[in-house]
Amino acid sequence: RKIGHRFYRVMMRSAVKLSYQQAQAAIDGQPDDTAGMYLETVLKPLWHAYGVLKRGRDKRQPLELDMPERKILLDDKGRVDKVVVPARLDAHKLIEEFMILANVAAAEALEAKRQQLIYRAHDAPSLSKLEGLREFLNTLEIPLAKAGSLRPSHFNQILSRVKGGDNESLVNEVVLRSQSQAVYTPDNLGHFGLNLARYAHFTSPIRRYADLIVHRALVTALGLGEGGLSKEDEELLAETAEEISRAERRAMAAERDTVDRLIAHHLAERVGETFDGRIAGVT
Repeated sequence: RKIGHRFYRVMMRSAVKLSYQQAQAAIDGQPDDTAGMYLETVLKPLWHAYGVLKRGRDKRQPLELDMPERKILLDDKGRVDKVVVPARLDAHKLIEEFMILANVAAAEALEAKRQQLIYRAHDAPSLSKLEGLREFLNTLEIPLAKAGSLRPSHFNQILSRVKGGDNESLVNEVVLRSQSQAVYTPDNLGHFGLNLARYAHFTSPIRRYADLIVHRALVTALGLGEGGLSKEDEELLAETAEEISRAERRAMAAERDTVDRLIAHHLAERVGETFDGRIAGVT
């Protein structure tokens, strides 16, 4: 459990640039020259801290969907070369856990100062989606708890029942579809998937405008100088949050369309061939 946090407005100097693979290899006993220099002083303490943090995560029991990320690799002419599933390393999970904790700390700090902010909210699944999920799970003879009492741990129990079986990827996908979509909002709805009471994106201001809003809110709330949120910014927070959520959905749709086009082009010369497939849903 986090027992305290502090925020500073500082310039950070990175001691070394390591890839996830380099850091993981060093921890696994195969450090290269660069990672080896920081193994005892940085990497091992970092991994120890992650081990402590993971105990808290295991108790909290967030939603543990197993959806391997597929990456499309292109050749030098921009065509699909191959599709790979990158390994999910402890190094990835470590960074993820520290980012989540920083996001929680940011939300707590701003609430303590009664400062308006934009939350990353993820509501519980809707009744209609749960009903669809219940019907699907009935075909596999898997029960689903009543809507009012559902927690992420209930979904995890379902996922553990199908782990390693023929229906594992299908059940993971259908459970994912049953979840509400995460949004940006000035209202704290909590984060169902992460099983957190408050959560504000804070750790990647270069990538998301919401992160920058939270940074500026901290500048205002903690009196850290220029560049904070103005009164006008605060009055427009609901509108801003809605616009950011729309932009996120647009980006996701653009990514899906791009993948569909690349795959369609990849398969264009293979019309008439036979492939193995999996039915992921029927409407």
